[in-house]
Amino acid sequence: MDITRTTVPGTGTLFHFATRDGQRLAVMVEGDGPRRLLVYGAGDEPAQAIALEQDEADQIAQVLHSRSVDDRLAALERRMADIARATKATGVTGSTGGAS
Repeated sequence: MDITRTTVPGTGTLFHFATRDGQRLAVMVEGDGPRRLLVYGAGDEPAQAIALEQDEADQIAQVLHSRSVDDRLAALERRMADIARATKATGVTGSTGGAS
């Protein structure tokens, strides 16, 4: 996927995406405010613009991840528990790295 980023003075940042098969879309991020999803047809002007509030954009982003945020957090928590158990089993303790 080809991604370009353009700063639009006084508005925000525009991210253009072109898929491998040539489909185009963009996301306009207006500071901490709303986002607009722009879908392109054959021309250079967007064929459709969809306004999204921040929470809506977050929900779409979570769906687009290969794994949800909840799944990734659970995996990290399991890994930390595994590390803690391994550390306890080997008797390894933390070190401050300083001289005694």
